[in-house]
Amino acid sequence: RLSCIRNNVWLACCGVISAGLAVLSSFGLMLFCGVPFVVTVANAPFLILGVGVDDMFIMIASWEQSSRKKEKSDVKSRLAETYAEAALSVTITTLTDVLAFFIGTWTAFPSVRSFCLYTGTAFVFCYLYTITFFGAIIVLNHKNEQENRHWLTCMPVGVDEDQAEKSCLYNACCIGSCSRQSSQPESEHPLSIFFKKYYGPFFTNKWIKLLVVLLYGAYLGGSIYGCTQMKEGINLRNLASDDSYVIPYYDDDDKYFSAYGPRVMVVITESVDYWNETVHLGIENCTQNLE
Repeated sequence: RLSCIRNNVWLACCGVISAGLAVLSSFGLMLFCGVPFVVTVANAPFLILGVGVDDMFIMIASWEQSSRKKEKSDVKSRLAETYAEAALSVTITTLTDVLAFFIGTWTAFPSVRSFCLYTGTAFVFCYLYTITFFGAIIVLNHKNEQENRHWLTCMPVGVDEDQAEKSCLYNACCIGSCSRQSSQPESEHPLSIFFKKYYGPFFTNKWIKLLVVLLYGAYLGGSIYGCTQMKEGINLRNLASDDSYVIPYYDDDDKYFSAYGPRVMVVITESVDYWNETVHLGIENCTQNLE
């Protein structure tokens, strides 16, 4: 936002901090419980950040909608309406994410199991911090706006006779601009207007709805077919980089030696006099019998 009062920079930063707190809480709890930390778990923070920022936008959007409906209502009523609108969406998305990752703990691969445990627990903490910590931050930010304070310096924003003699830097920090004009409330966001006036009516057309149903049916059919083609296992070739010498080795091994089946090895666990001709012939006969 261009308004020096309604600029939500700190609100956005606190949304990212909320996701970071969820990651720290999840990792700390899992390590305390003795769950192994594998290298794939290092990718979990990026997933949590995406979901946490998404929940943050839902909360802020619901708060903005409540301000348009009840401009003069108290903070408690607005926050209650915000949670009534946003908490349901946040809860449903969190439940589906947590369910998906906790189902992944049934896998036979320990590394995948650890990754799913860490990530699923982080989603739970992300949900808790969103509906507690971030909700409180929204209220504090609202109080800052009500008192007409600058988003960065928290100085009161206003125009008086003394400010006419202040420098441009002071006016930019305390008023919001060098023109010594107080910030005015902003209108509805253009992107919200686009989705409400154009995108929404476009998808409510009966022919578009029929097309969406057909596309979803094709997508569902392709997904079911894809699930039937899935195979559990790890191809060692995919664990190496593309320019590694291991790649040609596995390609040649699969091309020339895959028809022979697995290798069979025989180990003699006791001391043997290999220089004795009789023992040597016995080993040769044993080898021929195995062949």
